[in-house]
Amino acid sequence: MGPIRAILLPGAVLPAQAAFGGLIAALGPDVQAIAKDLELYAEDGPPADWSLDTEIDGVLREADTRGWETFHLAGYSGGGAAALAFAAKHPGRLLSLALLEPAWAGNWDWSPAYAELRKKYEQLETLPPEQFMSAFMRLGVKPDVVLPLPPDPPPPWMANRPAGIRAFLRTFKNYDLERARLAAFRQPVYFALGGLSNPHDYGDIASRLSRVFFPDFHLEVFPSATISIRHTGSSPSGWPNCYGGTGSRWWLSLPKPSLSKPAVADPYPRHTGCYVCYGGNHGHHPTPGTAQPQQQNPGAR
Repeated sequence: MGPIRAILLPGAVLPAQAAFGGLIAALGPDVQAIAKDLELYAEDGPPADWSLDTEIDGVLREADTRGWETFHLAGYSGGGAAALAFAAKHPGRLLSLALLEPAWAGNWDWSPAYAELRKKYEQLETLPPEQFMSAFMRLGVKPDVVLPLPPDPPPPWMANRPAGIRAFLRTFKNYDLERARLAAFRQPVYFALGGLSNPHDYGDIASRLSRVFFPDFHLEVFPSATISIRHTGSSPSGWPNCYGGTGSRWWLSLPKPSLSKPAVADPYPRHTGCYVCYGGNHGHHPTPGTAQPQQQNPGAR
């Protein structure tokens, strides 16, 4: 068996290394995992013609440069939306797809609650810069979740993040993510969902993707936690515990499309969930060891 190869796409806020550095260390030397920054931030500001297709082209270049004909692809938040778009257009290049609360999953089959939430995301466009990020943070979690304060001063790269988030929101309005092409994706699909995240957002997306009828769709729910790290301004120290534990090694080690077996034991038993992280300062989260992930396969229902 050859080396395990994976490309990891971050969300619209954290740089890739800050988001995934801890995870890559947790995966160990047997996994060739690349934390790839978004093409969105390749220059000082988002390119005028940027879309999810720009990110698809970037993943293809990364893989081709390394000589990877096939690989695993994981995406968080905005990177998860890009990963979905890649799976729809280039399914043959992927060994599996992992989605950590993707920020968007097509413009079809919306519930009324999700449609209302998308209107609130669109209203972010009208907010002044000093209100934008906090409002964006709040939409991603349940109302009773206590969000930590952002770092002061903010890191230099934070300056172009509001523009990047707005670019994502714009492309979500008109990008054609074809449901039929997603339904034809035969490889395993893993979805991580936090119980403290906004259920009208990520829970709705998980439900809609399960109805795409991927032949091998696996949903892992952390009931007393949130996967969301999109709001952070520094490296989230809890990240290896979130995804480097229960899901990632098991997902990456799959020899064939089968996600029905139980997850491997968590190498970080004190932290079995994922939290809103600001460089180690956590928001509302459970007592360590109490957030037990639940294995579900809604596609099999």
